[in-house]
Formats: sequence, C-alpha cells, structure tokens
Amino acid sequence: MGKFVKLDPKVKFYYTLHPSPTIVLVTKCPNGRFNAMPASWNTPVSEEPPTVAVIIDKETYTFQCLEYHNEATINVPHIGQADIVYALGSTSGRDVDKITKFNIKLEPSETISVPRWSEAIASLEGRVYAKLDVGEVRLYVFEILAVYVKEGLYTQWGWDLTKTSILLHGAGRTFYGVGRMIRAQKVQ
Repeated sequence: MGKFVKLDPKVKFYYTLHPSPTIVLVTKCPNGRFNAMPASWNTPVSEEPPTVAVIIDKETYTFQCLEYHNEATINVPHIGQADIVYALGSTSGRDVDKITKFNIKLEPSETISVPRWSEAIASLEGRVYAKLDVGEVRLYVFEILAVYVKEGLYTQWGWDLTKTSILLHGAGRTFYGVGRMIRAQKVQ
C-alpha cells in the first residue's frame, strides 16, 4: 500500500472523502419558483429525531431560498441521472428557472409545501431543524418528516444494488455508481 504522503489541507482536502452520495435539494424561492440544486456534502445526523445535514455555500441561490422558506425535499438520484444532476449543479437558479429548463418533473409532497422530484429513487421531506455557519458555508440540519422510495428498489437493509445505484459525486463532471457488495468478516 505504500507510505502516507502529506497533502496541504487548504487544497481540496475533502476529495479524500469522495466519492460521496449526491442528493438534489428542491427548495421554494423568493421569486415564487422552485429550485433544484445537487449537494454531495450531506449526511444522516440522528435517528431520533430523524435528521439529515446538508451543507450549502452562502453564495448560492439555494442558500437564499432556504433562508426564505425553511422546507425542502432531499431527493436521491440514480446513476443514470448524472447528466441532469451535473446540469443542475452547473446552472444558477438566480438567472434561470432550472425546473422548466431541465424538465424536472415535480409532484406534491405529503407533509410540506415543497414538491419532490418524481424521477428520483427516493425523496425525503424535511423542515430546517438547526443551522450552523462554518466558514463560507451553512450546515442545515433538516428534520425528516416523511420518506418515500421507489417500489422494488429498497429493502429493510437499504438499496437493492442489484436493481439500482445511487449517484456518487467524485469531482467536477466525474460521478460513480456503487460497486460490488462485500461482507466484512468478524475480526476477533
């Protein structure tokens, strides 16, 4: 495996943590439209209450939308949606109605006023529970009010990776799917 080499933590240190699951956050904005933005900086936080954290740069339009309206859907794309996810992340909703431009199909949520992306393989309905500013970003913790998954793709243990793959973001235009499954052996 070789020895460790030191990297400068100020030069994209976070690539050591990628690829990472990508979500598409749908928000309601001050102009009355809905917006969709991919985010690969996200993680479950707690089971009780059920929460997910998503990190948003304060310069983005999505940041303005979340400050305007504290609900969002967290939508999980599959590997076949890499092109549209990249397009959504490369276009600002400040200037363009991304929902219309990229023909994003939305459907009503059950518990919040922000719709979900109907073509995602999962959608979590959330309301902002807490916020934390760190440098140039704000970490939003969403309390998850409802979760929906596409029928036949999910089991009690998570995604059935023989039928689908969540989209993982590497860097820039590079995305990955989930590779083969392995089971860890008990180490004594």
